[in-house]
This record gives sequence, structure tokens and C-alpha cells, in this order.
Amino acid sequence: MAFLTKSEVRQAAQGRLQKSFSASASQVLREAVRVSSTEEKFDVFLSHSSEDSEIVLGVREILVGLGLTVYIDWIDDPQLDRGSVTAENADMLRRRMRASKSLIFLTTKNSVTSRWMPWELGYFDGHKTGFIGVLPIVDYSGGTFSGQEYLGLYPLVEKLPLTDGGTRFCVVERARKGYRFLDDFAHGQATIRAFSG
Repeated sequence: MAFLTKSEVRQAAQGRLQKSFSASASQVLREAVRVSSTEEKFDVFLSHSSEDSEIVLGVREILVGLGLTVYIDWIDDPQLDRGSVTAENADMLRRRMRASKSLIFLTTKNSVTSRWMPWELGYFDGHKTGFIGVLPIVDYSGGTFSGQEYLGLYPLVEKLPLTDGGTRFCVVERARKGYRFLDDFAHGQATIRAFSG
């Protein structure tokens, strides 16, 4: 099993930042959304801590590189105030989750203190069971993940080796009972593949 590392995600973010000269990660994310702001349906609702803008940018770049559309609340709906738990914010997030095929729960040290992430996870699970993946960001290659206990209920997003020597992002079911390619999963494909051998 191999999880995404902070350095891999930051490298993806830096690649995007270099194309934008001196912009910050938050500015690049906002500009990318302005260009594609006509989306009303999304492949991925990215549940994350807004404290992780560089990591969010890198993960978004990776997901977009897989051909996926990604919803990021403070970017796609900048009028939302994530610091306030209000009925209006919750209603908008519910609408965006209903318009998304999957939810990726981005775990970092900052996600533990998020007010919104556990609520988003619970709402999406009640709305669309089977399309939640937990994406751990680890400190180094070969790093392990032991998140909050309730995250163990959901499959993990991992890089699995291919026979040609490369890797592919997959959503791996609990107890390694099978997997789905991440792009298939995010497009709503439910068939779980068995591990061979």
C-alpha cells in the first residue's frame, strides 16, 4: 500500500503555481474555478480543512489530471463562511454534495479540528453510500495512516502497483476485499475488482 505524501502533493501544487508565476495556492484555486465555474455537477466533493490550501491545490491538480471535476467549497462558493456553522452554509453544502458523485475525505493534521468535515462525511454517507474514499496525506513514502476511529468505516485511496511498474490511484475496500480505480469510483462506477493472486 502506498499513500500520497506531502512532498508529492506539494510538487503537484508547485507545478501548477509555476504556471501562474507568483500567485498563492488560494489564488490559483480561485482562478481555476473562475475558468470552469459553469459546473453544476461534480465528480468529487473534496472534504478538507481550509487550512491546507497548498495540499488542496496539489490534490485538486492530481484529480483534475485524472479527468475529474472537483468541488472545493471556499473556492466554488466563496460566499460561504466556513468559520460559521449556519443553516445557509449547510444548505449550500447539502446541495453541492447531492450534485457530486463521490466524496473524497482529505486527511491531514488539520482535518482533525475541522468543524465541517465530520458533518460532510455523515451527510454524504446518508445520501450516497458506497462512494466515500478517505485520502490520507502522509509525511513520507511508506508512511502509515491511523486516522480517527470512524474513518476506518470507509475505503482508503491508495496508489497500487501496476504490472508495468507504474502505479494507479485506487479506492481500496476495508480489509482489502477489493478495489476500484479512483477515476471509475469518482464517475459513479460501483463494481469492485478483486485483488489477483
